Amino acid sequence: MEKFNLLIASVVLCFLVFHGTTGNAIALRAQDGSEAWGYVEVRPKAHMFWWYYRSPSRAEDPNQPWPIILWLQGGPGASGVGIGNFEEVGPLDINLKPRNSTWLNKADLLFVDCPVGTGYSYVEDTKQFVKTDWEAATDLTTLLIEVFNSNESLQKSPLYIVAESYGGKFAVTLGLSALEAIEAGRLKLKLGGVALGDSWISPEDFVFSWGPLLKDVSRLDENGFQQSNSLALKIKQKLEAGEFEEATDLWGDLENAISASSNSVDFYNFMLDADMDPLSVAASELSQALALKRYSRYLQSRSSSLGSDADLSKLMNGPIRKKLGIIPENVLWGEESGLVFENMYGDFMKPRINEVDELLAKGVNVTIYSGQLDVICATKGTEAWIQKLKWEGLKTFLSLERSPLYCGNDKTTRGFTKSYRNLHFYWILGAGHFVPVDQPCVALDMVGSITQSLASSK
Repeated sequence: MEKFNLLIASVVLCFLVFHGTTGNAIALRAQDGSEAWGYVEVRPKAHMFWWYYRSPSRAEDPNQPWPIILWLQGGPGASGVGIGNFEEVGPLDINLKPRNSTWLNKADLLFVDCPVGTGYSYVEDTKQFVKTDWEAATDLTTLLIEVFNSNESLQKSPLYIVAESYGGKFAVTLGLSALEAIEAGRLKLKLGGVALGDSWISPEDFVFSWGPLLKDVSRLDENGFQQSNSLALKIKQKLEAGEFEEATDLWGDLENAISASSNSVDFYNFMLDADMDPLSVAASELSQALALKRYSRYLQSRSSSLGSDADLSKLMNGPIRKKLGIIPENVLWGEESGLVFENMYGDFMKPRINEVDELLAKGVNVTIYSGQLDVICATKGTEAWIQKLKWEGLKTFLSLERSPLYCGNDKTTRGFTKSYRNLHFYWILGAGHFVPVDQPCVALDMVGSITQSLASSK
């Protein structure tokens, strides 16, 4: 860690203003162009942080399109700049060692802490927290306008919005918001597609999938199964009545009931037990702390299992903060995450199936991928909401046979995929909620196909 701090100290001196400091944006970039980061004031007193990495595999020919991936994390309130970057797909892992499976091998990467209040993003007034997925999408569109409109190099690259978990709801609303801005001439950008990884698109379908899935894999008995379905029915009734905050309350009750009946199954991988601290969060109540603890526990346990005592919060509030150099003194990474979740409480259980339909109807490439072992966004639930699409190509898509997925010369089946027109689906075997962590090889191949990256042919 000390060696890395010295490296940071020497590199920071070489950072310059990227696209200038205006009334609503400030950014820095590496002198060699390999990185850039900054803040955009997306609304008065609402500041969103972004971090861009240029791929070392990027083609030198400016006429050859090279993809950019915008990664959106879930929660809501989980940090893409932290979790997605250092624990999943960025160039360095949580121990600041190079990640062989980084998605930089296939595309440039743009991480954004969204909504405001997440990660390094912050608000000066609590009234500026967003309350809906559409408000978050509007802020993200404002950020894209600031970052892309002044950079002709970035404008030549197709942007692929790739999201995980709740981030999928932001991805589909952003996709539509960005398209509207592009068509109106406000945003200079090529939208390459939207990819939804284990995404919370239809909460109703997911809560109904939990009982059957966990009973099938012996984590629930008949009593637990019946209790789960009973609570899922109550959630459905609240959703139909438009009582969305009450539905979120019941979602918490259902998670707690399943935890009790299953001896604390991990909601992100049903092969594991959850590792919850009963001293920090009462098991009988839903809270933002509980939701976010469940969200990050699996990744943290994976880091620990590799013999590391690294802590993401210490990393982000220590050497990374020092490297970035523009984080306000009163802003701590992740400090406002709970408030982000709390303010979106009423939108949490709202579905976004219609937005997926709109993207498909507009001809946008939509990719859906799902980890076999996930519970919170189980494949069974994902398949259920896909069948509710009104897209004209759905019947043909559902009738098609799947093709197996392999990695390199290993002919072990790693998953399956099928595509029809602009809808693509990947079933990833042996993976839980965090597909790039559990199956890095197949995930990297998948993202290469999604982005049509030419890196592998170089």
